[in-house]
Amino acid sequence: MNLLTNILRQPIRKSVLIHHRSCSLTAFVKLHGSLQLPAVDNTLFCFSLFKSAHTLLSQHAALLNLQEQDAHTNVNVNVQAIDFPGGRVTFTPQIKFISESTDKRVPCYRVLDDDGYPIAGSRFEQVDKETAVKMYKSMVTLQIMDHIFYEAQRQGRISFYLTSMGEEANIATAAALSPDDIILPQVNDLAIGSLGSSCGVGFTFEEFANQCFGTKNDTGKGRQMPVHYGSKKHNFVTVSSPIATQLPQAAGIAYSLKMDNKEACAVAFTGDGGTSEGDFHAGLNFAAVMEAPVLFICRNNGWAISTPISDQFRSDGVVVKGQAYGIRSIRVDGNDTLAVYSAIRAAREMVVREQKPILVEALTYRVGHHSTSDDSTKYRPVNEIEHWKTARNPLARFRKWVQRNGWWTDEEETELRGSIRKQVMNAIQVADETEKPSLKELFTDVYDRPPWNLQEQEKSLRETIKRHEQDFPADVPL
Repeated sequence: MNLLTNILRQPIRKSVLIHHRSCSLTAFVKLHGSLQLPAVDNTLFCFSLFKSAHTLLSQHAALLNLQEQDAHTNVNVNVQAIDFPGGRVTFTPQIKFISESTDKRVPCYRVLDDDGYPIAGSRFEQVDKETAVKMYKSMVTLQIMDHIFYEAQRQGRISFYLTSMGEEANIATAAALSPDDIILPQVNDLAIGSLGSSCGVGFTFEEFANQCFGTKNDTGKGRQMPVHYGSKKHNFVTVSSPIATQLPQAAGIAYSLKMDNKEACAVAFTGDGGTSEGDFHAGLNFAAVMEAPVLFICRNNGWAISTPISDQFRSDGVVVKGQAYGIRSIRVDGNDTLAVYSAIRAAREMVVREQKPILVEALTYRVGHHSTSDDSTKYRPVNEIEHWKTARNPLARFRKWVQRNGWWTDEEETELRGSIRKQVMNAIQVADETEKPSLKELFTDVYDRPPWNLQEQEKSLRETIKRHEQDFPADVPL
């Protein structure tokens, strides 16, 4: 092998993998510019790349697997490869493992700095006054609703509640969608169902209150936990408590839209905790393989329910997981309303136009507790919460930008907050006094004709209530 050693010491012109078809020896050769064609043990190690070498290469074409073309000589100099299911794979003689992570993290798309000024050179979707003001009003509405409903739970008027505090910029996602898109939310996606979104997904205060209080006017007839909204009218698939189950469902829904040639997509939401579920991986893989038009949006708020992302995964967040499944991905500042709007709008256009999935990771922060059953100060520093609540507040940042454009005033702010508070309080008062759904609604809306087992269950339940009438809620009609 001395000849090979000498060749490798020569100035490098080109590298090529050569394998003689009659032996098992494969050599990765750094080619020298000589016109020689040496051979050792029936294995070719070096040849010239000059045009005069073309004849020699042609003579030995049967011994080589030629694929690549040298740009300078127009001589086919190719590495060996295999046609494997899924695509052609080239060989390498080097033992090289793919790194578990890169030295440089995936950058995060941002438009506004922390003071609400556009970053120099930033490219974003131009937003007119009407859209900007509507998004801002929705963010304020969401914030006020969260505070009031949270206090209603603390007063014992409803059993459970989740807030979106610190994640209000998610409103921009709804504004960037189309009324024809089908939304599959996660449990704290009140922002997507907010009143003011420009995409038509707009629950009224009364609908929010009826759902949380479980009244007879609730579209779910009181059969869901509070904040588990759903509306066929708004293409808003009912929230499910089990984490990430909506993701493979979204892939299937998106594929049906593709089969029907709809100019729409499925939009599925999850959090960073949801990426630890098997359904996350199944959903992404299904959508990628079937080329289903689904937009996956992960709000990485750093803490899931109570688990830091350092205990969730070792990868560079969520955005890199898309590439593993062959899905285009982007990371965006989830507290920057303009960045979220621009990224989601661009992503949706690509999903619908190319009929392929896209994954968006929005870096945000859950300022509030995960739910009314949680005390987040038990697992994260209070000063960390306060920093994000003040210095990184998405509502304050977007308001500064809107006001600098001359589209909003302090007087309008005061008037809006007062008006929204009155409307929410009134809706809660009415819902609190509204009758609950009848007991029979527990057994309806699944089967056209209730099967025998459901009939037996209803009979058994009514007999139990008769024996323990004092323990049954008086406001639930039998």
